[in-house]
Amino acid sequence: MGNCCSDVAGGQSAVGGTNSSLAANASNEAVDAFFKSRGYNGLSSEIELSLSATDLRDRDVLSKSDPMAVLYIKGNDGSLRELGRTEVVLNSLSPKWIKKFSVTYQFEMVQNLVFRVYDVDTQFHGMDMKTLKLEEQQLLGEAICTLSKIATKLYRTVTIDLAREEVSTRKCGQLTVYAEESVTSKTTVELVLRCSDLESKDLFSKSDPFLVISKATEHGILVPICKTEVRKNDHEPKWNPIFLSIQQVGSKDSPLLIECFNFNSNGKHDLLGKVQKSLAELERLHSAGSVENLFIPMSVGQNHQRKVLKSQLIVDKYSETIQHTFLDYLAGGYELNFMVAVDFTASNGNPRLPDSLHYIDPSGRPNAYQRAILEVGGVVQFYDYDKKFPAWGFGARPIDGPVSHCFNLNGSSTYCEVEGIHGIMMAYTGALFNVSLAGPTLFGHVVTQAAQIASGSVARNERKYFVLLIITDGVITDLQETKDAFVMASDLPLSILIVGVGGADFKEMEILDADKGERLESSSGRVASRDIVQFVPFRDVQSGEDSVVRSLLAELPTQFLTYVRGRGWFSYSWVTFIMDSLLLSNVYAHLDTNEKAEVRKAALNKVPEQIILSEVRKMVQEMQALNKKLEDTEAAIEDYFKPLDKEAEMIMKAQLEGEEKTMREMVATMQRQALLEKAEADAQAQEQALALSKNAKADKEDEEPETECVDKRAGMR
Repeated sequence: MGNCCSDVAGGQSAVGGTNSSLAANASNEAVDAFFKSRGYNGLSSEIELSLSATDLRDRDVLSKSDPMAVLYIKGNDGSLRELGRTEVVLNSLSPKWIKKFSVTYQFEMVQNLVFRVYDVDTQFHGMDMKTLKLEEQQLLGEAICTLSKIATKLYRTVTIDLAREEVSTRKCGQLTVYAEESVTSKTTVELVLRCSDLESKDLFSKSDPFLVISKATEHGILVPICKTEVRKNDHEPKWNPIFLSIQQVGSKDSPLLIECFNFNSNGKHDLLGKVQKSLAELERLHSAGSVENLFIPMSVGQNHQRKVLKSQLIVDKYSETIQHTFLDYLAGGYELNFMVAVDFTASNGNPRLPDSLHYIDPSGRPNAYQRAILEVGGVVQFYDYDKKFPAWGFGARPIDGPVSHCFNLNGSSTYCEVEGIHGIMMAYTGALFNVSLAGPTLFGHVVTQAAQIASGSVARNERKYFVLLIITDGVITDLQETKDAFVMASDLPLSILIVGVGGADFKEMEILDADKGERLESSSGRVASRDIVQFVPFRDVQSGEDSVVRSLLAELPTQFLTYVRGRGWFSYSWVTFIMDSLLLSNVYAHLDTNEKAEVRKAALNKVPEQIILSEVRKMVQEMQALNKKLEDTEAAIEDYFKPLDKEAEMIMKAQLEGEEKTMREMVATMQRQALLEKAEADAQAQEQALALSKNAKADKEDEEPETECVDKRAGMR
């Protein structure tokens, strides 16, 4: 082991893999050095893209199109670099390609992807797609989308319209892109290891054993990835839990060398034995309750042999958990809200003169302030849903007013938000003509204002994380007040990015950026709960190959994860359940009932019991809290409507009384009308009877003379 443990106390402590949360958040120095040597400091993750299309145009005469998709990434200069091609799907206007594209997601970069779908002519079907000349194929359509948009969407699925320049009116179909983050990048294994029957290497006491776990590189070089603590005078040691990410190991099948040493303060540790097992093999040992004997390599002549010892390695615990990533949180509904504060102190120089840091070049070339806004805002805006950005200025005197250390950049006295990055640029240019540069340089006011917005978001239970960009040209004069504000803000969902422009001495700014591990301390002695500040001098960025964005945004994902994980957000949320269910639903479609049950059972078995119980408790608590809120809301609604109900009751009563009165009047009128009609009918009946009587009497009188005449004629005879 060499002389690596001259510090006895330090040498006896565990290194690497000691805590799940630390393992998830801590950086790997070797990996960091690799990326930094190539000018890259930020978060990256492997994303696998799957493509399908619908309603493609049919370009063949006797059959349907034979589509193939090609993926490009667009550079800042507009050039396209091909990333890969799918296979050709024959005779299909709604293809689902099998071949996937692997793309490295980088948070601090805007990665514009270009998708093109071609109809491959029949004569080229037997050729290798990599050698196919695309200019000889028919373009069916093109779609453009950023990788961040795909990766942060719920279900990580985006459907985009395909288009062609020469076909502006007709639809060319739609392309659906599904992104999946590599599972190995977020799977963590917890191991509890112990040994039995270790031999003694010390003369008057038992051994002081510890374990070292190493992985082999592709060239066979052993690289240690963690070391346990030392157990003193113990031949039956059981070590504290070890946490290893599968990404750190390579894969579950990658061989690991587990060595057991006897600790010596001079650094020359004695080998007590070793085993070589992969994580998959360690999992099987735990499941079967088996043990593995340690061995010591021996050389007999030119032959290398192993001496198997009676000492044994036992795996007391093996479990896998998913540590949710930055993209998981964003896909789960969290967003980054961008804010900006611009230094308008007099040290920037007269904005009307070319040597001023605020000079607006008529040629359109952006100054340092504009570049910082464009580059940082150009990245963060894709994670802000409404794209309404608070924008402030400080260190200037508005027209007919005192010096202000936090004024709205848009000139409004009531609201601070502007629409989009273009709105910030317009507000910044307008402010240069509406304020007088003054001083001093104070950060406390704008930080407090940003903290108030973040605090209000927390009170409303919003899934938001705020990013404040401060652009300044000089050293702040309220260093301690700024420290106090930063320490208070460290408990809030807020990160502060500072860009120093000009040639000032920014040593005090570097104090605010706790990259050396010393957290800020307030005047009252309170220490910041986490590092929330990142500072970069603009001149350093301009002189190197890196951009201001890549340097400034490097720590932002880690700061975000430290905040949300520290509060236990998203341990196994409903969004995860929905996303898992969506993936399982695609599998279920092709299974019978028994197979579905087995798939569901296997999925549930992957969720640790303590997580399920924890989530059940959280759900019960949330439901109880929700019921309480509903009861309070119902009571408030009832109280609110009580006077309204009373008034409505009075109105209803009055309406009913009015209706009853009207009804009575109508009945009386109808009764009178009926009596009148009856009287008229009786009168008419009497008149008719009288008329009939008169007619009958007249008829009788007419009959009597006729009778007399007949009698006279009879007598004469």
